[in-house]
Amino acid sequence: MSLDDQPRFDTLAIHAGAAPDPTTGARATPIYQTTSFVFDDVEHASSLFALQAFGNIYTRIMNPTQSVLEERIAALEGGTAALATASGHAAQLLIFHTMLEPGDEFIALRQLYGGSINQFNHSFKKFDWNVVWADADDLTSIEKAINPKTKALFIESIANPGGMVTDIEGISKIARRAGVPLIVDNTLATPYLCRPIEHGADIVVHSLTKFLGGHGTSMGGMIVDAGTFNWSRDGRYPTLSEPCESYNGMKLHETFGNIAFAIACRVLGLRDLGPCISPMNAFLIQQGVETLSLRMQRHCDNAVAVAEWLSDHKKVSWVSYAGLPGDRHHNLAQKYCPNGAGAVFTFGLKGGYDAGVKVVSNVNMLSHLANIGDVRSLIIHPSSTTHSQLAEQQQIAAGAGPDVVRLSVGLEDPQDIIADLEQALAAA
Repeated sequence: MSLDDQPRFDTLAIHAGAAPDPTTGARATPIYQTTSFVFDDVEHASSLFALQAFGNIYTRIMNPTQSVLEERIAALEGGTAALATASGHAAQLLIFHTMLEPGDEFIALRQLYGGSINQFNHSFKKFDWNVVWADADDLTSIEKAINPKTKALFIESIANPGGMVTDIEGISKIARRAGVPLIVDNTLATPYLCRPIEHGADIVVHSLTKFLGGHGTSMGGMIVDAGTFNWSRDGRYPTLSEPCESYNGMKLHETFGNIAFAIACRVLGLRDLGPCISPMNAFLIQQGVETLSLRMQRHCDNAVAVAEWLSDHKKVSWVSYAGLPGDRHHNLAQKYCPNGAGAVFTFGLKGGYDAGVKVVSNVNMLSHLANIGDVRSLIIHPSSTTHSQLAEQQQIAAGAGPDVVRLSVGLEDPQDIIADLEQALAAA
C-alpha cells in the first residue's frame, strides 16, 4: 500500500486509532485502568481544563483505551470524531442533552427499539423534551410532523425488531429542508453493512453492546459526529452556537468546527451527567471490532438461510427480513446494505401470542434473552417482554405485535439453528 492510499475497512477495523504503547511496546491497546492522569505542570493542567489542549484529565471524561475505540468507530463510519459512553441509551441521552432545550421537540419513527420508545415517551418528558412519532413507510408523515419546535429527526438504519431497512437518503432530504440534523441509530447494521453518513446522516449512534462488541460481554454506546451540520446557522442550538458559561464564554461550534458536536457531548454532557464507559469494556469492544466484517458476513449468511426456511414453515404466517427477495424492503436493503440485511428479523406465528410464548420457552441451543448481536443465536417474544409496556396497537406499529418472535441469528452452523427452531415450533 502506497503512502497515498487510504486504509480499507478491514485494516481500519484492526488499526484505526491504535499504535504500540510508547512506554512498554505492547502491540494490543492496554487497559488504562485508572481514574485520573498526572499533569506535566500547572500550565498543562490549566490548558486541558480550558479546552486549549487535548489530553487526559479524568476517566469519566476521557481515557486512552476509550480514545482508541472512539477513533476506530469514527474511521469506520466516516465521521470526524466520536464519543464512547456507558450504553446506547446513554449515548442517546447525551445527544439530546446537547441538542435540545426544555419544550423542544424531535421526530422519531415508530419502527424503533422498544427501549428507545420508552426512553423517548417517558423519561425524556422529565426534561420537557417531546417526541413526535412518524412512520418509516410514509415519509410524508415526517414532513407533516415538522414544526418550529422540531430540532432533530431520529431513525434506525435497520429497525429493531422488525429488520426493515429505512430510506436514509429520503429522510435526510426532509431534514435538510427543515434545517435540522438527522440522527441515525446504526446498531443493527454496523458500518460494515451501512454507512449512514454517506447517505446524509449528521450524527450516528450505536449500542456497542450489540454487533460491534459482538460477544455479549460488555455494555457500551457511541456517538459519531459527521461534521456536516451547521450548528450556528440560525441560533436554534445555543449549546453549540452561544457563549458557554462553563468555558469562559467560548462558542463551541466556532472554536471546534466539524468536531464541535462530539466535543460538546463530552465536555458538557459526559462531564456533568457522567455515563462513561469503563476502560475494560472499551478494551473488550475493541477486540470485537477487529473481527467485525468476518462476523457480520457470517451473521447475514446464516440469517438468510434461517429466514428462507421459516418462510416455508406451516406454522409461520410471515417473515419480515429485508434480505429475502420478496420482502417489501428488499430494494432499500440493496441500496443501503449491499453486504447483507443484518442478522435480526421477526416472524409471525399463526398461533398468535400463546404460540410465541411456547416457542421461546422450548428452544434449547438458542438463548431466550433480551439482547441482540451476540455470536450466539438469540430469541425473544417482544410482546411479552421488550415491548410489553406498550399498548397492543403501539406494539403492532413498532413491528412487535402479539404474534411476533424476534431472532438474532448467531454464528453457529445454520442447520443447527434451524433444527432447534424446528423442534421449538413443533412444541408450539
